[in-house]
Amino acid sequence: LTGAQDGSVRMFEWTRPQQLVCFQQAGNARVTRMYFNAQGNKCGVADGEGFLSIWQVNQTTSNPKPYLSWQCHSKTTSDFAFITSSSLVATSGQSNDNRNVCLWDTLVSSGNSLIHAFTCHDHGATVLQYAPKHQLLISGGRKGYVCIFDIRQRQILFTFQAHESAVKALALDPSEDYFVTGSAE
Repeated sequence: LTGAQDGSVRMFEWTRPQQLVCFQQAGNARVTRMYFNAQGNKCGVADGEGFLSIWQVNQTTSNPKPYLSWQCHSKTTSDFAFITSSSLVATSGQSNDNRNVCLWDTLVSSGNSLIHAFTCHDHGATVLQYAPKHQLLISGGRKGYVCIFDIRQRQILFTFQAHESAVKALALDPSEDYFVTGSAE
């Protein structure tokens, strides 16, 4: 799966030289993040205008439409994570009201899909990591802060400054004992 500054999103197969599917043509907002869900049957694409779009992967048409597309953040959606069986999605980004980490239910109408919005990360959240064993979200922000959220209780557990500049990467070890942050510095 490839995404570009021009907003195009294409899927390739290792043994074929040409694309299998063009999910999105050039001319859209720049792609900020994209993932497959754990089952491999859906892919999601976040963009610089605050949108998240999700497609079924097993499309037979050359330019399929997303089955879900909604604006998650008013300025940009920088990262997202599929939670559980992909019916719950967490997003990070930047919104005018500082609701920069959000939980969404993909099974309800777009007007009712926002489950919870966390007010955190002045100037926006840049990255997000889901810890499934502990049901936690870890987010990094533009000012170097890290927040840890309990998604069951829908509350912020911890906030601390990890870096002097924006957190650009988060990694979680498989046993969920440790996580690592990387920054712009």
